[in-house]
Amino acid sequence: MKHVIIAGFNGALSTAITGVLDILSLTGVSWELIMSDLPKPKFKVWIASADGLSIKCINHVGIEAHTSFAQVMCSEQIMESLIAIIVPTIGSPIEYTLAKNPEMKTFLKWGFEHDLMIAGNCTGNFFLAEAGLLDERRATTHWGYKEMFEARYPQVDLRADQLITVDDNIYCAGGGLAWLDLGIYIIEKELGYDVALQTAKAFVIDYRRESQLSYSLARLAQNHHDELIADVQIHFEDYYHQPQDLDDVSAKFNVSKRTLIRRFKAALNETPYTYLQRVRIEAAQKLLTETQFEPEKIVLLVGYEDMSSFRRLFKKYTGLTLSAYRSRFAKRV
Repeated sequence: MKHVIIAGFNGALSTAITGVLDILSLTGVSWELIMSDLPKPKFKVWIASADGLSIKCINHVGIEAHTSFAQVMCSEQIMESLIAIIVPTIGSPIEYTLAKNPEMKTFLKWGFEHDLMIAGNCTGNFFLAEAGLLDERRATTHWGYKEMFEARYPQVDLRADQLITVDDNIYCAGGGLAWLDLGIYIIEKELGYDVALQTAKAFVIDYRRESQLSYSLARLAQNHHDELIADVQIHFEDYYHQPQDLDDVSAKFNVSKRTLIRRFKAALNETPYTYLQRVRIEAAQKLLTETQFEPEKIVLLVGYEDMSSFRRLFKKYTGLTLSAYRSRFAKRV
């Protein structure tokens, strides 16, 4: 039987520990019981903490650890069948949690040096980056912490739009509850497609979700100190439904078009036109979820006349078609 260690710590998201434990422990069990077959467990999952003591999660739930990091590293019996170390989501303040858990860095480096799969969920991937395991590698994290992650770890090839990234034996999942997807990916890697699909069906999980785009916010308000650009942002957010010519916008704010573009890039790291696109996408998202307007009308309301062009743009930014976005996120009546 394959062994997996969940590396716990105080302040973790409890479901990112117990959920992974359940989905892996019940691989070869849940589907078989549904099919009236004999259960054949595939994984033995242990929870480890730095000192082997219980873990106090962010919701104040206590979870008992089976062992300590040190015991795992010195146990030949565990090492014989150990395939992976999984780091759950950080629920408490990230910088505080990283500083309070230096043992995690040592443990993850040890696992990497012993050719184990190292898997992180959501903000748990900050631990992988702290250990240097993500340097020059593809990785993801929760979309809401993209800027923080990029600033702290510029050497990481961050793909925050992706739900799952795989780079050699390093697996990263993006969302707080993406441990579901991470668990299924681990099952597929170790046991194959059929077992992974059976487990996904048993747990009623969307198999092979790939993107966080449809869940992320435009995050239009960003901290900067350029009052001109802040005023232009407000202008775009108030008049996105009208044609916006950059020559006219520049003239309105008494700057050259070239200066406007340069200062926009300096303040927001994108062009005025790209920002306007994002404003319009967010407006369309709001209309799709809060009204019953037909997509054609919504496209016109957000300032576009070319339906096909906006459909492509919307899919690029959200990962979903207009109708699929409405189906997933519209208010239920």
